Amino acid sequence: MKNSALKGALGALAVVGVALIAKKAVQRKRFIKGIFDEYGIKEKSPFGLADKIREMNEEEYQELKGKFKKEFHSKCCRKDNTCEA
Repeated sequence: MKNSALKGALGALAVVGVALIAKKAVQRKRFIKGIFDEYGIKEKSPFGLADKIREMNEEEYQELKGKFKKEFHSKCCRKDNTCEA
């Protein structure tokens, strides 16, 4: 019975962790859906995105690439507020 409080605390922590991961997944899904809508991509798959990228000129591609870098950058490799790709 000693460990029941510890088990309860760890269980609650696990639930919070799963909730945070689910929230981040929903945010990323919403971002991707916005990209598909913004660029008029009908096929909602990676193949549809790849086809659209092939049709883009360099300026449009760099803009899209910047949006993805901003959304999916890693916070673990930051040094002096810069992120390397």
